[in-house]
Amino acid sequence: MHIYLIGYSYSGKTTLGRQLAKRLNYEFFDTDKAIEIKYHTTIPVFFNRYGEKAFRIIERQILQSTADLDNAVISTGGGTACSDDNIHFMLQHGTVVHLQMSVEEILTRLAKSHKTRPMLKDKEPDELKRFITEQLTARLVYYNQAHLSVPALHTTAEELEKVIFKASEE
Repeated sequence: MHIYLIGYSYSGKTTLGRQLAKRLNYEFFDTDKAIEIKYHTTIPVFFNRYGEKAFRIIERQILQSTADLDNAVISTGGGTACSDDNIHFMLQHGTVVHLQMSVEEILTRLAKSHKTRPMLKDKEPDELKRFITEQLTARLVYYNQAHLSVPALHTTAEELEKVIFKASEE
C-alpha cells in the first residue's frame, strides 16, 4: 500500500509521514529529499540554478519511481500534486491524503522554520501572505482531489493512521 501525503509547504508532510511510516512499519520516502540526494544539491539551489520547469520534470520522475516501492508513506513537495498529471498518478497508485493548513497556520510555521523554500524567500510580510493565499487557493483544485483531507495542525500520526484505515474499510 502507498500513502501519498500532499499539501502546502509547512503542513507537516515530512514530519507526520516519517512518524506514520514508523507506526505502520512502512518505508518512508520524501520526494524532495530524494531529489537532493540524487542531484547532490538542495532544492533551493536546484531551483536557482535550473528553474522550476526543470525541477518539475525531475520531481515527476522521482514521484513515478515510487510505484516500485512496497508499503510506503510518500511525502511530496507542496507543488507536486499540481503539475503534470501527478495527482492522477498518486490517486491511481495509493491513498492520497491532503494535510490541510490555513494561511495563518502556514505563516506561523514559516516564521519558526530555519528552512528556506524557493518560492517563499525574499518576500515582505504582506507580499508573502498574499502570495501564499493566492498559491494555496490555486493549489486547492488539486489538493481537494485527494481521497482524504485532514486538518494537519494538531493531527498526530496515530490519528492519521486511524483516519486512513477507517476510510479504507468503507
